[in-house]
Amino acid sequence: MTKRFWAVFLVLCLTVSLLAGCSSSKGPTAGIDFAKVDYDKDFASLRTPGSQEEAYDYQLFFLPEKDSVSQPYVGDPMPYYEDGVFYLYYLKEAGDSYNHSIYLTTTTDFITYTEYDDPVIEASRSGGQDGWVGTGSVVKVDGKYYFFYTGHAGSDSYEFKEKIMVAVGDSPLSFTKMDGWELTPPSDLGQKNDFRDPQAYYNEETGRIEMTVTAAQSGVARIIKFNLSKDLSDSEYEGVIMTDPTGDFWNLECSDTFKLGDKWYITYSGQDDTLWYAYSDEHYGPYSDPVRIDGKLFYAAKHVEDGVNSYMVGWARRSESASSTQEVSAWGGNLIVQQLEQGADGRLILKPVDAYKEAFTDRRELCFDDVAISIAGGSKYVYEEAFTAYERFMITGEFTFTGTGSFGLAFDYNGRADKYKMISIDPANGTLSLKFNEGTTPITETAVQLETGKTYSFTYLQEGSVGTFYIDGEAALTVRLYGVSGKSIRVFASGNTVDWTNLAEYTMPMEAAYENAA
Repeated sequence: MTKRFWAVFLVLCLTVSLLAGCSSSKGPTAGIDFAKVDYDKDFASLRTPGSQEEAYDYQLFFLPEKDSVSQPYVGDPMPYYEDGVFYLYYLKEAGDSYNHSIYLTTTTDFITYTEYDDPVIEASRSGGQDGWVGTGSVVKVDGKYYFFYTGHAGSDSYEFKEKIMVAVGDSPLSFTKMDGWELTPPSDLGQKNDFRDPQAYYNEETGRIEMTVTAAQSGVARIIKFNLSKDLSDSEYEGVIMTDPTGDFWNLECSDTFKLGDKWYITYSGQDDTLWYAYSDEHYGPYSDPVRIDGKLFYAAKHVEDGVNSYMVGWARRSESASSTQEVSAWGGNLIVQQLEQGADGRLILKPVDAYKEAFTDRRELCFDDVAISIAGGSKYVYEEAFTAYERFMITGEFTFTGTGSFGLAFDYNGRADKYKMISIDPANGTLSLKFNEGTTPITETAVQLETGKTYSFTYLQEGSVGTFYIDGEAALTVRLYGVSGKSIRVFASGNTVDWTNLAEYTMPMEAAYENAA
């Protein structure tokens, strides 16, 4: 038979697999009401990771609309909540944004978003102290909204490379820069370069604004604190509240503090590393030793709450090229939100947003006639085809393992096993990781300690190329997987025996994805 015949045959197989699931239902799955739908995109003709990425219609993981210039991306979200609406300000990278000015998208449910076309705070096109704009925060005081932000000088001719600046508004939708007001690095820091990411809070008891800023002192990354009058007429520097104990970072970016239960938490992103947190009995420390949460692809996350639930809002890192199988390292990406819970021991736990799990209701057929499968892997990887990668989907289930080797999910990239992209659980090393090229190229990881013989539940959510794998109550890992849509997802094991049980895959009905989009 000709190569053309086999090419057409493979395209037809991919299309049938995507639209109808992997197999007919019989045996233990016979009583399950699988959805028979035709709204999921057919990716058979989209042969490159880049063409797939361009075809995605992101709903959950917001991406700014592509303009005539290029595809813009989200950097450093600055969330604010009021009256049922989450105002998610962000540094808009590329596109029509000048020097990553601050833009806005709003949502009430983290499923549908309203994007505002014009910048909320634009970097000065004539140069000056805010020739570039950096991260900040919004605080409401007596009916007025203050947007504190970083002014990053566009040239080296300025005495201070960075200052804290402010804009004021009568609503959270519009702000005007306040000329003549600024904060400069205190002389105690001994430097005039790294002084940014103001996070402001209004203390109703004192009637003053409290503000944390990230800065360096003697070459060590620190978070410092200021106290401001509510009319901004005076300010007081109150010293260092957090010092990087690792000595690894020159900046603790996008810090935030908040209270859960009876503990106060501080979060920050170590420069080019991961999200960290520490806790205290007091609002501004002293703090416990900080620990990482999630991996390097969930970055610059800040806290926001609606009076009931707490969330971390960050951005999901992207690759410089969608076709790269070596890195996920570019600045900016999709907006990503994770729900936050406090463990019994005080540790912070990330979990899927409740609204996400509620939205995925159309159950799809698996690639085998059961809801359970066992894999015994020796010195080599053993794979079993299990799921299909749709445009947006959720996988749930449980696993129990008896060995020390790795296991997890393997995503088909181009039909070759040596190019599989793998979400890997490695009990011996205590890690949950993302690896490319059948495990030979490490991308990101987070710590998790699991016990043999114990059953754990998991949830995996993916939309477009962005996903997060949750070992429920234990760990979360954000991933970026280009070029896998319309293809099989396999469970795998190596040096381990794993029982996967209660497996299910769901997609989001079209009406759920689009009912509020208009």
